[in-house]
Amino acid sequence: MNWLEVTVNAGKGDIDGLCTLLEELGAGGLVIEDESDFESFLEKNREYWDYVDEDLRAGKIGVSRVKFYLPGDEEGRARLGEIREGIDKAGFSVSVAELRDEDWANNWQKYYRPMEVGERLIVVPEWEAAPVHEGRAALRLNPGMIFGTGSHPTTRMCLKEIEKSAAPGHKVLDLGCGSGILAIASLILGCESALGCDIDPKAPDTARKNAALNGLGEDRFTVYSGDALKEGRLRSIIGSGKYDLICANIVADVIIALSNDVTRWLAPEGLFICSGIIEGRQDEVKAAIVRSGLRIIETRNEEDWYCFTACLPCL
Repeated sequence: MNWLEVTVNAGKGDIDGLCTLLEELGAGGLVIEDESDFESFLEKNREYWDYVDEDLRAGKIGVSRVKFYLPGDEEGRARLGEIREGIDKAGFSVSVAELRDEDWANNWQKYYRPMEVGERLIVVPEWEAAPVHEGRAALRLNPGMIFGTGSHPTTRMCLKEIEKSAAPGHKVLDLGCGSGILAIASLILGCESALGCDIDPKAPDTARKNAALNGLGEDRFTVYSGDALKEGRLRSIIGSGKYDLICANIVADVIIALSNDVTRWLAPEGLFICSGIIEGRQDEVKAAIVRSGLRIIETRNEEDWYCFTACLPCL
């Protein structure tokens, strides 16, 4: 089916009035894009981000608009005419674009292709045939539109470190698991079990589906939604075990805050692999890791991002 994407531009402070008008005119499923809301979201959630893509931020400058969608058939166009008449009378400007279902949901997939990582892995999109590469294990993945694919340098660095350390019998903790790529990679490479958690409530479902694509069930990979910094029940679940590998591909502030917990959760000969650390924050993270009682044994740096691997002092 084809769709009509209708964009109505609003002046600063006009968003609420515009939404009320559109609802009265019968337009549903409103999508609000507003610079002040974007900046407010960033400010209220500073502990969960350390870097905002400049293209994304630039795209929000001066933005104050509402979008809604109608079927691109004759009935949808007639409905658009009725709604547009009311919008025009109110003095708002309107633009209309035509979208196909595949444009709407799947265009991003054409940019995601099989990708070799390290010496032993190849990350393969769910919709692609798995290529046969001698000596490499396929990690099948459908990250969705908001989760990692393995192409970002922070994920690649973590995967390379996991590849060096994964071994039979190892238990893994993936903090901020997203698509589950790090935990799933560790299991494909021979680890026994993994526990993942992420603050995004959509993450567990995505991670479980990706695990299933690789033949992994909940007997080997368990995923929870929640904040490992604040939620007592989740922290209790995590703290009930000792982990041979702890991965945290998050942001500097969260890694710093979790460092002391990692020291308690790590098995005696375990490793802590952390990334998501932007250039300029690496010294703070390194200092926090050392203060927690861990020793950094490996540092990686790619494209202004850092990855540290640390262990307890006995190693």
